[in-house]
Amino acid sequence: MTRKNFAIVGASGYIAPRHMKAIKELEHNLSVAYDPNDSVGIIDSISPDTMFFTEFELYEDHCWRLKRSEKSSLDYVAVCSPNYLHHSHIVSAMRFGADVISEKPLVTTIEDLEDLKRVEEETGQRVFNILQLRCHNSIKALKEELTPANEAGKKHEVELTYITSRGRWYLGSWKGDVRRSGGLATNIGVHFFDMLHHLFGELQKNHLHYQTATKSAGYLEYENARVKWFLSIDSDDLPPEAKQKQTTYRSITVGGKEIEFSGGFTDLHTVSYKEVLEGGGYGIEDARTCIEAVENIRNAVPGIAVDNEIHPFLRSILEG
Repeated sequence: MTRKNFAIVGASGYIAPRHMKAIKELEHNLSVAYDPNDSVGIIDSISPDTMFFTEFELYEDHCWRLKRSEKSSLDYVAVCSPNYLHHSHIVSAMRFGADVISEKPLVTTIEDLEDLKRVEEETGQRVFNILQLRCHNSIKALKEELTPANEAGKKHEVELTYITSRGRWYLGSWKGDVRRSGGLATNIGVHFFDMLHHLFGELQKNHLHYQTATKSAGYLEYENARVKWFLSIDSDDLPPEAKQKQTTYRSITVGGKEIEFSGGFTDLHTVSYKEVLEGGGYGIEDARTCIEAVENIRNAVPGIAVDNEIHPFLRSILEG
């Protein structure tokens, strides 16, 4: 195995340690890290020799200098920065000769997605997106189980519910700013929408029923599924059986059957990295449907929900 050189952009964020862990566990070299925030002490347990920068210009200049030697040049850049910076950080990495492994959402608009395609063509570099739910064993098993019915043209009845309680800080951070995060559906929902596309085929309908800063709900129809969905960061939306016990509630039902995938998340980034390094992974076109879905949700005006398309949690809110 050839040891690869990595950089990481967004080293102090919540998700960055999973990328660092994947690089270490697969025995590669974390050469450089960048973040304007210097709370990156976790690097000591991963790779204490990693160069660290708090100014992007200095980080980028260092990466160009590394490019002068085949031994030190970067093979990959992991992008873990806020959503609105993904496009520029990905493009920067490709320009100095590295492939990219980016957190979700790859970018927040189809326009930026098309630009990444152009830069791939211009540079010869590749962009990969962490679409970790596709790697989850429960989702893999479900896809295999659904294949015969999907091939027969069946439309499954699906409900997606995801409530992940967030404090007041959330709306005061970049995540609560639609211009920077892309909104709630983009920030916490995009990997679920990708999973639905992965399981049920092309997206055919996208109806938004409800949207505030803290919750969003609607209806998606895929080739092989009719999906009622509800996303929230408001702890008041937790079902009674979950309150006082947990801060997150995640549920997906297919034909009334609950799909259990609450565990098994901690190693999915390592699995994703391994697939990329072995010549697989998910690229720009794989991310297109989920990015298009969340962009349409972001720009939509909520409409009156058809009775058989409304999610039960939203019905409870509206009936109050």
